[in-house]
Amino acid sequence: MLGTDLVERLRAQDAQVIALPRSALDIRDREAVLRALRELRPSVVINCAAWTAVDDAETQEDAALRVNGHAVAFLAEGCAEVGARLVQPSTDYVFDGSAHEPYAEDAATAPLGAYGRTKLAGELAVLETLPSTGYVVRTAWMYGRAGASFVRTMIRLEAERETVNVVDDQHGQPTWTRDLAASLVDLVRADAPAGIYHGTSSGRTTWYGLAREVFTLLGADPGRVRPVTSAEFPRPAPRPAFGVLGHKRWEAAGLSPIRHWRDALRAAWPEMAGSA
Repeated sequence: MLGTDLVERLRAQDAQVIALPRSALDIRDREAVLRALRELRPSVVINCAAWTAVDDAETQEDAALRVNGHAVAFLAEGCAEVGARLVQPSTDYVFDGSAHEPYAEDAATAPLGAYGRTKLAGELAVLETLPSTGYVVRTAWMYGRAGASFVRTMIRLEAERETVNVVDDQHGQPTWTRDLAASLVDLVRADAPAGIYHGTSSGRTTWYGLAREVFTLLGADPGRVRPVTSAEFPRPAPRPAFGVLGHKRWEAAGLSPIRHWRDALRAAWPEMAGSA
């Protein structure tokens, strides 16, 4: 999702983009990563590769760590060698979800599960190896035209079921990948200070609140969405109950945080509904 929108955004601005698929570069292979960076000599690397199967990571943590941790360390090492900046997307899962106010960029991390631990390993690799040229951008609840997402699932379920049960005790920020892609490009072009940023939409809601908004935009009765608790839908991996992220570092860098999640969803709607 993010890679597709990012490449489109960059090419629209006449940037020279080399988008390597997994078949062209396995970032788990250190020598292949270093060789590619030495040959291509990029000025900026944005890593859109990740292990995102949260539940599977609980039983395959070593495999997830190779992608989310070790591979990121290889990229950071190569970027340091060739003088490139590195942008590494991360996640709200590096927090335990016990907060009641948005997490600041420098808040203490405490991942609840394997996925969060592996993503945190990638963060630390960037921050330690590239203290002045590395960016960690935490995001969450992404949706876009190019991949599976909760929004797309709700569009499908509205047509298939009379009612849908959706969790109402997990709080976060639905984020359109096109908005995030634009923010990442702005961050790099502005030569913003290195470090941690939070790339999520403004505002907050729950999965239940997001589902109701999707039904509303479909012209369906949002009352068909029923609120339930996380305990009623047990999953292998624990989810942070509160994953709302603060955006103060954008403002400190002279950049605007991403717009409100509801405004973004409405802007994305023709694309999302048309491709569902």
